Amino acid sequence: MLVFLSALLLLPIVPPTPRPHAVDKAHSEINFVAEARFLSAHGFFGTWDAEVMIDRENMAASTIKITIDSKSINTRNDRRDAHLKSNDFFATDSFPTITFVSKKIVASGDKAYTMTGDLTIRGRTKEITVPIKEIFYEPSPNGARGRWKGSFSVKRMEYGVAYQSRLNPIEDEVQIPWELSLLEKP
Repeated sequence: MLVFLSALLLLPIVPPTPRPHAVDKAHSEINFVAEARFLSAHGFFGTWDAEVMIDRENMAASTIKITIDSKSINTRNDRRDAHLKSNDFFATDSFPTITFVSKKIVASGDKAYTMTGDLTIRGRTKEITVPIKEIFYEPSPNGARGRWKGSFSVKRMEYGVAYQSRLNPIEDEVQIPWELSLLEKP
């Protein structure tokens, strides 16, 4: 018995590693609200993908990379969407993607985290901090399920999204509410 226990002590301890998670697109979203004097723009991005790696034992080792098709912007108004795709706003022909790449995720409270990473819009990259509220995360034999959500703001002019209407001035700060429904890959 002593030999068996000694052998166990010599086995290397394998730390947990980040596990890949798929995003349930039917229950996930990336939205925005750009306030303006008369008519605010409420919209979403219809086409995007995420690479999510989660280590529940060491959230600092977790990573998220989101790639958004900038041409998939949708405000439910075709004329406004065409203008948003133009050089006045997102210049989608020149900058077809918007990306976010996390650098670190740290606990900030009970079921709350802060994620710091690089957001790139129109070829300009800025470090931002995104709060995460964990609605739930439950392990299961078929893979863990989870739901994260949050909201943050960006200053659009810092990214070259600087068009300003004289009739309907748009605020610089744009709100980005988001939600991810996650499923651990087998």
